[in-house]
Amino acid sequence: MRHYGFAFEGKKIKILKVLPNESAKIAAESSLLIMDIVVQFEDGSIANVEVQKVGYLFSGQRSACYSSDLLLRQYKRVRLELGKSFTYKEIKKVYTIVLFEKSNAAFTKFSKEQYIHRFEQKSDTGVEMDLLQEYTFICLDIFNNTIHNKGRKIESRLEEWLVFLSQDDPDMIINLLNCNPEFKRIYEEVYTICLNMERMMSMFSKELEILDRNTVKLMVDEMIEEYTKMTEEHAKRMEALDEVGRQMEAKQEKLKADEEKLKADEEKLKADEEKLKANEAKLKARKEKLEIDVAKQKERAETAEAEVEYLRKQLAELQKSDK
Repeated sequence: MRHYGFAFEGKKIKILKVLPNESAKIAAESSLLIMDIVVQFEDGSIANVEVQKVGYLFSGQRSACYSSDLLLRQYKRVRLELGKSFTYKEIKKVYTIVLFEKSNAAFTKFSKEQYIHRFEQKSDTGVEMDLLQEYTFICLDIFNNTIHNKGRKIESRLEEWLVFLSQDDPDMIINLLNCNPEFKRIYEEVYTICLNMERMMSMFSKELEILDRNTVKLMVDEMIEEYTKMTEEHAKRMEALDEVGRQMEAKQEKLKADEEKLKADEEKLKADEEKLKANEAKLKARKEKLEIDVAKQKERAETAEAEVEYLRKQLAELQKSDK
């Protein structure tokens, strides 16, 4: 496999090898991932590179978790390799690089033009300390909108790679090849890989067809040979077949009974759900009736209180008149 050098964070590096990504995913995320690999660079640093169809929610928290996991795995691996000579100086940077086909709202609301966002840990006092973890988020949809602007040219090596990774527009591909003919060789290699794969699949299909035909012939020959020996064992074989048939019938009956039981359970569950809904409706009706009764009682109490107050006033007036 050929490895292509490219510029990252302003320095020339080259992928030495692809490491297995042993990280246990927190959730079933594969449905949104197009690519997820871990690579080690020439200087020993490591990067987790993801391409996502749609940007996950909580991208920062998620990336921090995977970055920490990758850093810990590097620590364990290097410490095991070096043994007693190990020092923390041997631990190299860990980069988390995420490319979004469709960015989430955190990026699209921030800017319609800025498509690369880099993060690293810094001190509030200015003291320098290498905390090893850095993050780069690349929004391919925002990049594509930007690069398609009228008169916009490809301006850097990074943009060339982003066009190569994200564009299938013939005009953009021609534009890329005009800027950097080296990508023609890369496109040709990708095409050759696909073409060879199709030829290999065609060859395998032909070989499998021949293999199947030979297998059928062998099976027929064996059946003819066995048929000559079947006369004495015919009765026993028929009995065995009958037994198999009875077992199959018994299994089918059991399967049918299980299906009927499952159906009955489903009907019972449905009936229970309907009953629960009916009970909820009754409870709701009782609650509404109780609220109405409480309102009526309150109204009566207020009326009675008003009448008592009226009688008190009448009594007070009578007492005054008696005096």
